Amino acid sequence: MKFLRCKEIAPSTGKLVSIIGAGPAGLGAAGYLRCRGHDVIVYEMLPEPGGMMMFGIPDDRIPKDNIRKSVKELMEGGVKIMLNTKVGKDISLDEIINSSDAVLIATGTWKPRKLGAPGEDLPWVVPAADWLVEVHLARYGYLPWAKVPKVSGTLLVVGGGLTAADAVHVPLTYPEFKDGVKKVVLSYRRTRDYAPMRKNEFERLVKMGAEPWELTQPIEFYEENGKRIVRLIRMKLEAGDSGRPRPVPVEGSEFEAEFDWVLLAIGEVPTPPFSNGCCGIELNPDGSIKTDENFMTTRTGVFAAGDVRHGPSLIGKALKSGLDAAAKVHQYLSGQI
Repeated sequence: MKFLRCKEIAPSTGKLVSIIGAGPAGLGAAGYLRCRGHDVIVYEMLPEPGGMMMFGIPDDRIPKDNIRKSVKELMEGGVKIMLNTKVGKDISLDEIINSSDAVLIATGTWKPRKLGAPGEDLPWVVPAADWLVEVHLARYGYLPWAKVPKVSGTLLVVGGGLTAADAVHVPLTYPEFKDGVKKVVLSYRRTRDYAPMRKNEFERLVKMGAEPWELTQPIEFYEENGKRIVRLIRMKLEAGDSGRPRPVPVEGSEFEAEFDWVLLAIGEVPTPPFSNGCCGIELNPDGSIKTDENFMTTRTGVFAAGDVRHGPSLIGKALKSGLDAAAKVHQYLSGQI
């Protein structure tokens, strides 16, 4: 994976582009724009660039040294990266806009989606994406292990996407957890044939030792006599409008099971670094940033790319979005749009 895709940097244009977010979209855009002679500064809330690529995905699924090497090339090429800088807290978005010739927002999807079940806020019911980030922050020395939930015993992972897959993989393989984990159950409201992680990945997890509970969904979490109880309901699939079967609860099929920890991996929602309407930038109903065909927001000169624009996606789609947006930013700075 390369972010700086040129042998030589074009002569300076004297234009400054500020990019918010150092995930695949932001880093890809930074390389594209720097190659064309623009000054580029990237603001990143984490202590190291890479976003979910670096901190949300297991080490053996994506080589972190490759990300670090590509980031080093970016910085050697003149891209400035401001780490541990959260826009909206450490610096205002308005300040960034006013000091830049163009701004690209690529802050991704960091807010976990809620299941909406009673007891979801109990301390042993943990958002999987947040937990994975904390695990890798600790692994790389940025967070004390004491601040990471030490999952052990019998673990329930809820979801059918890649975050759920990673939430199964990490406890079963990382030395920090695998000796203390007795069993991992994977609950998914559809069947493996319709899992976003794809059937082969689902079956890989089963071969690793995960116990599949297909067509099930938690509906309540509670404690009783010192036990942690999850109440689930069985589901059935019915024809849906989109062509994908729709999971429907089976009346009277509720059952209960005891678990030590629950990792919820039911999706994430876009996390723009501002509230709707701030700085003249509008959001869509789903919280993503509203843009036109040129990736420009409702504020002239401010663009958006990646998951914060189109919702959760794979690395390749986010990277392509960043590159496509960067091309439009370059056109804007060149007076072509």
